[in-house]
Amino acid sequence: MSPARAAHYHGGMELDRFDRQLLNLVQEDAGQTAERLAEQVALSPSAIQRRLRRLREAGVIQRQAAVLDPRQVGRPTFFVVSLQVERERPELLAQLRRWLGAQAQVQQAFYVTGEADFVLVVTAPDTESFDALMLKLVEDNPNVRRFTTNVALSLVKRGLTIPVPLDEAD
Repeated sequence: MSPARAAHYHGGMELDRFDRQLLNLVQEDAGQTAERLAEQVALSPSAIQRRLRRLREAGVIQRQAAVLDPRQVGRPTFFVVSLQVERERPELLAQLRRWLGAQAQVQQAFYVTGEADFVLVVTAPDTESFDALMLKLVEDNPNVRRFTTNVALSLVKRGLTIPVPLDEAD
């Protein structure tokens, strides 16, 4: 298989142009009906449903989620946190990953290269709640050496969309 074709091969499943169109559309709004999607993709609603089911079963679509207005649910503040750990021993990193994964306020956590070891996106209703979370982080994870925090002043863009090229050559 050529590298270009391999890039469009997922979990033993090759994605065609229709699959890629659907993936782009449902990333923007997963609540669209099969009928609405069929208006945008040259397939019948039943073919759309079959393809979406197949994409879910193959793990290409991992889950669907609602995007909320943070102000309307009492979480208006976002924090970008850089963590440094003392030692990068596998068992200590696994413990920290589990801890981060269990925290509802941690929206995203990345293990990264560079000066920081992890970069987090955290949401909280206020700085006091954020401070309490970070105190718990340090208490529960003594391997965390230090962290730095940036408070988001405004939301410019938020999303998890991964652009899916429509053609194999893209």
